[in-house]
Amino acid sequence: MRILVVEDELLLADAVSVHLTRAGHAVDCVDRLGDADAALDTTKYGLVLLDLHLPDGSGLDLLKRRRKSGDKSPVIICTARDQVRDRIDGLNAGADDYLIKPFDLGELLARVQAVQRRYDLQPNPSQHIGELTIDTATHQIQHNGEDVPLTAREWALIECLIRRPGAIVSKAQLEEAIYAMGSEVESNAVEVYVSRLRKKLGAAAIETVRGLGYRMGS
Repeated sequence: MRILVVEDELLLADAVSVHLTRAGHAVDCVDRLGDADAALDTTKYGLVLLDLHLPDGSGLDLLKRRRKSGDKSPVIICTARDQVRDRIDGLNAGADDYLIKPFDLGELLARVQAVQRRYDLQPNPSQHIGELTIDTATHQIQHNGEDVPLTAREWALIECLIRRPGAIVSKAQLEEAIYAMGSEVESNAVEVYVSRLRKKLGAAAIETVRGLGYRMGS
């Protein structure tokens, strides 16, 4: 999943980015509201992690403005504001969750996965697709009962494909899922990762739909 982190504490933003990237997500970081608006206008994000106190204004104002414009991107507010009134205001403005700093990175990841499951309409993190058992909470995948180790980018590609089993996912969507903003995308990167996954999971695990993209669980 591609995640936008809107945070002006650079050390925290870096720690969050590293942790989420290791968990298989593609992460973009910005530290200004203007940059956040620009990123959201040009990129489809699976989730936004939003600080409230930013150098050029309030993250809450950004959230209200985006919701009013019809932006339905999932949002978790991450802030030091710990009063009940602040939490109520954040949730009423359209946030999906509210996390108070300082927070444990493990808890952050768990909340990210919980929000993702709600939006994907998959309350059960374990899925069965053919000979595969995929657990999106633990990032584990089994082929015929045997654990299969995946790299972070291989997992990101799988996660993008299983969000809507049977649906066709374009090459461009898969590229966005496995690369963060500013990362160089090689023209054959998706094909390379799909080939690697087929060797690990079986040739039939991922179907190529000529001219359209790829799918799982058809």
